Amino acid sequence: MASLGPTFGRGAMTNHWNDLANSDCLMIIGCNPAENHPISFKWITAAQEKGAKLIVVDPRFTRSASKADLYVRLRPGTDIALMGGLINYVLKNNLFHQDYVANYTNAAFLVNKDFAFSEGLFSGYQKEKRAYNAATWDYEIDKEGKPVTDPTLSNPRGVFQLMKAHYARYTPEMVAAITGVPEDVFLKMAALYGATGRPGRSGSILYAMGGTQHSTGVQIIRSYSILQMLLGNMGMAGGGINALRGENNVQGSTDMALLFHLVPGYLAAPNEAAHPTLKDYLDKETPKASFWMNKPKFFVSLLKAYWGDAAKKENDFAYDYLPKAGKGFQGAGYSWIPLFEAMGAGAIKGMLVWGMNPAVGSANLNQTYSALDKLQWLAVFDLWETDTSVFWKRPGASPRDIKTEVFLFPAVDSLEKEGSASNSGRWIQWRYQAVKPHGDARSDLWYANRLGLELKKLYQADANAVFPDPIVNLHWNYGADPDVHLVAREINGYTVVDKKQVLNFLGLKDDGSTACGCWIYSGFYPGPDKKDNKAAARDKKDPSGLGLYPGWAFAWPVNRRIIYNRCSADPQGQPWNTKKALVRWDPLAKAWKNSDVADFKWIDPATKVHVPPEESAKAPFLMLPEGKSRFFVPKGLCKDGPFPEHYEALECPFNNPMSAQQSNPAVRIWKSSLDKLAQVSDPRFPIIATTFRLTEHWQAGAMTRNLTWQAELMPEMFVEISPTLARAKGIKPGDWVRVKSIRGEVLARANVTHRVAPFCCGAKGSQNTAEMVALPWHFGFAGYITGGSDGRQNYAANQLAPQIGDANTMIPEYKVFLVNVEKV
Repeated sequence: MASLGPTFGRGAMTNHWNDLANSDCLMIIGCNPAENHPISFKWITAAQEKGAKLIVVDPRFTRSASKADLYVRLRPGTDIALMGGLINYVLKNNLFHQDYVANYTNAAFLVNKDFAFSEGLFSGYQKEKRAYNAATWDYEIDKEGKPVTDPTLSNPRGVFQLMKAHYARYTPEMVAAITGVPEDVFLKMAALYGATGRPGRSGSILYAMGGTQHSTGVQIIRSYSILQMLLGNMGMAGGGINALRGENNVQGSTDMALLFHLVPGYLAAPNEAAHPTLKDYLDKETPKASFWMNKPKFFVSLLKAYWGDAAKKENDFAYDYLPKAGKGFQGAGYSWIPLFEAMGAGAIKGMLVWGMNPAVGSANLNQTYSALDKLQWLAVFDLWETDTSVFWKRPGASPRDIKTEVFLFPAVDSLEKEGSASNSGRWIQWRYQAVKPHGDARSDLWYANRLGLELKKLYQADANAVFPDPIVNLHWNYGADPDVHLVAREINGYTVVDKKQVLNFLGLKDDGSTACGCWIYSGFYPGPDKKDNKAAARDKKDPSGLGLYPGWAFAWPVNRRIIYNRCSADPQGQPWNTKKALVRWDPLAKAWKNSDVADFKWIDPATKVHVPPEESAKAPFLMLPEGKSRFFVPKGLCKDGPFPEHYEALECPFNNPMSAQQSNPAVRIWKSSLDKLAQVSDPRFPIIATTFRLTEHWQAGAMTRNLTWQAELMPEMFVEISPTLARAKGIKPGDWVRVKSIRGEVLARANVTHRVAPFCCGAKGSQNTAEMVALPWHFGFAGYITGGSDGRQNYAANQLAPQIGDANTMIPEYKVFLVNVEKV
């Protein structure tokens, strides 16, 4: 989201699973769908059967790689160098889609004259703060306050020319020196994927946590995006940037504001300093252009959904009730790392853990355990006794010294409850209860509802409660046994006076007359009856022949299957490829004839006259103020640069050949981690390590390590080691080895395999070699299996990973760190 949002306007997968079959060339990078999203590979295979080429970029030779037309072995964390090389190749060889770039991106915009870049740093860097002042990262503005443009794309201060100069440094030789990818392999890749820039062709990029879990994660995804814009692959059938979510409802959880800085529907969470009043919030958060001009309607409707009749115009729709974010622990907000830092400092007294397992999934687990030790109470809602629920029994802990009171509540599986799940492609699909729960197990909705009811009762009974209004006035009418359909209808939205469902978010108002729990979902349950639930629709007709299936489930927003689809046609409204037409202007009828729901202003709501194509082409990315996608991201929306630049991982065996700036200059490093980081080329830890997922296990392992028939498929922790490293260390297949970083160690069986290999990096004549090992991260110390038979051991791989954060998201750098390996 932190990459795609500033670039295109939304942070979601742009296309959908079925659409992969429409691609002419697919690039799998930072993910492994054959093993981790196996059903998705059905559509990749379908594309290949129609002649599409498959490129797989991965440090490991995965099952996805085994199906590739071209496999590219990339040193972990060097994606930006590879993408920079591809961008340079496309520009240098005029492979970019010129009409697309000129009309649908900000390539023509001129940049502030004071913007500069030198030796790995953009203008405005403040070394003492490890942060940028992004004042110069903006457009040149004319007297009317509009960005100055150069349609010829020749002005040296224009985005296009600045981008061209920035990536000219990424030559094939430099790419090889950084990434370890041989020049001939890189050039094959560049020619193969660069061919998708021809009008009428489309290429798709698929990524997951292999792209995001880096200290440069946001900029890695930005680099993928720049390549896709250059080639004209956004908004196209068979194109797009496609984020593969790690679970079937991760998309739904982010849509509903799992992230600390949002409220549902990707609306910014109010900040106590910036937004003390509703007027402050709406004035500062509502842009003067783009579809986000409707934000007041969405936000006020959300407040009405929260507080009902208590949210009135005279009290700013109960805006004071909504919690306002402060600076967070040490000014770092409320994401994962600062939460556990605060916990370790004793600033957080209790924690509720719903369906997750931080005692396996956190980075630098030994620090996580120390933080959990400080809690007064911990409530865990799960199917089994997880590693987190028994953190006090971990190897090496002294239970008598840990005072945390732990509550374990039995939860139900997805098959034991009814409700919706939103998949990676934004499809909201309804699931029915297959079996009844066992014993006292209850759904997450039941627990959340019960907690809400009990809190209301406690606050109502306490005459001395401090500011009870936000709790006692909650519009909380779901009953003792909550009706999931009632919740779904509230999420869709309704008119307050008569409780009628709104058709979609175009019916929402900012005057308090409508309520809506999540505006982007509005339209999925537009009527009062269960038959109106579009998430449960199962119409298998596909009139387009492109796998859109508009009658199957509901895709947000407004059942649009491919977002930014105005870009699938030229400025005159004619499809670049008639066989992949999503939208089309009929010049005789003077009307749009669309296969998909249009993602642009195609009709005047007042006159009902269809908007001419030349007019609609001015804003194909309607969620951005410019109306254009962004090669150059202005105003510090990406905190570490308006263009992606290669930096090495914080723990790395090589110096950065690109510049004197070794690592991301805005990376978040905590004081508690300073003595827990290996040095560059640290002789104690000369081996690169990365983590990965297995088909046979699920996430942090609680779901699969407790099923006997599942557990026997992959019962032991292991580490993939190259034959050259095994020979150097005297390690044989099946030996137990100790993998050790500066933060911890883990025992694992040696899997000596050609899936991993050493990387030879550096300029010709002065190259150095570094080995790489890879570990699955699903194992731990609790459950039917843990990863080994020694009860004194914790087999969780994330004991090794560093707790440092990307400058934008603070996602830890799980995918590259330094270790040593020794035979036990």
